[in-house]
Amino acid sequence: MFSEFAEFSLTTWAILAGLVILGVVFFVITRDKRRWTTRMLANAALCIALAFVLSYIKLYEMPQGGSVTLASMLPIFMFAYAYGVAPGMIVGFAYGLLQFVQGGWFVHPVQFLLDYPLCFAMLGLAGVARKLPDRWGIIPAILLGTFFRFVCAFLTGVFFWGDGAGEQNVFVYSAVYNGTYLIPEAVICIVLAMVPQVRKLARQLALNK
Repeated sequence: MFSEFAEFSLTTWAILAGLVILGVVFFVITRDKRRWTTRMLANAALCIALAFVLSYIKLYEMPQGGSVTLASMLPIFMFAYAYGVAPGMIVGFAYGLLQFVQGGWFVHPVQFLLDYPLCFAMLGLAGVARKLPDRWGIIPAILLGTFFRFVCAFLTGVFFWGDGAGEQNVFVYSAVYNGTYLIPEAVICIVLAMVPQVRKLARQLALNK
């Protein structure tokens, strides 16, 4: 019986694992007792679509994955900041799957989860800062979401992409590599989030829940 499981392809394992994680996220949302209204679903779709489009505008692309885009994470941050952690995580999860469809690849189911659905689901943790003053709350929200995305990327760098480190310490290599594109990405998100028109849009998103 166990030999049959061993014959499953990596894609099959990744899909199964993704469904399990998706179920867990939906469970969290159910416990959060937040109803997904029509407006909320529309805003979620809009933020995912906008993030997906912005992800194609790459300012710099790393040789082994990862890139600096035109603030593609910002729409997910804004949604999480407006609606909270659980809805933000499910939207980030969905966006992560789209990132894989966009041209991702994987070598192990765990690496797939960390690099795509879980990695981007972590952006939803920006919702923790939703009760902070509007004047600067979005900044710690962006920093928090980026940090936990970095943690996921850091782990895959250590355990799955460590061969690229060569003679370097694999932990230092992974931290530097992933920080090279995530730090500039976070800075771009923060700068744009401070633009009055963007802040106004974020406020409207939060008010029209």
